Amino acid sequence: MTEPLVLAEPLATPRLDLLPLRVEHAEEMAAVLSDPALHAFIGGTPDSLGALRARYERLVAGAPDPGVSWCNWVLRPREDARLVGTVQATVTGRHTAEIAWVVGTPWQGRGFASEAARALVEWLGRVPVRTVVAHVRPDHLASAAVAAAAGLAPTEEEQDGERRWRSLHGG
Repeated sequence: MTEPLVLAEPLATPRLDLLPLRVEHAEEMAAVLSDPALHAFIGGTPDSLGALRARYERLVAGAPDPGVSWCNWVLRPREDARLVGTVQATVTGRHTAEIAWVVGTPWQGRGFASEAARALVEWLGRVPVRTVVAHVRPDHLASAAVAAAAGLAPTEEEQDGERRWRSLHGG
């Protein structure tokens, strides 16, 4: 088995622990991601516990392409130790990472997504990844604010109705 190019490792911010995803997180995350309103921008519907567990099993097993690393974290605020969301990076080689984030509805508006996305982009810079991108729907102002807080800027590129944001320091 080929070793992934990049492996998620525990990260910490002033308020959050970013823990590498484990299949065991599915039970708690199923509740975090259960609000249908959360899916208005990310699409789909909430996964059942079984479907989320199966997805986490695939994610933890890693990308089938040996040149791609799937790095996924759950977010745990230190104030109450409950999981509140996720961040992820799909790293292609060591050149480009595509990132995404989601925070459960009850915990939105507290800056958790921005804090976690900033930590993720900083970590990717140490890996080192040269370019970080995210795709944000133009009408999703909260995600645009998260992308900006993480040091990304909007480009003129669109894909599937989403604006491509790119790291300011990347190529």
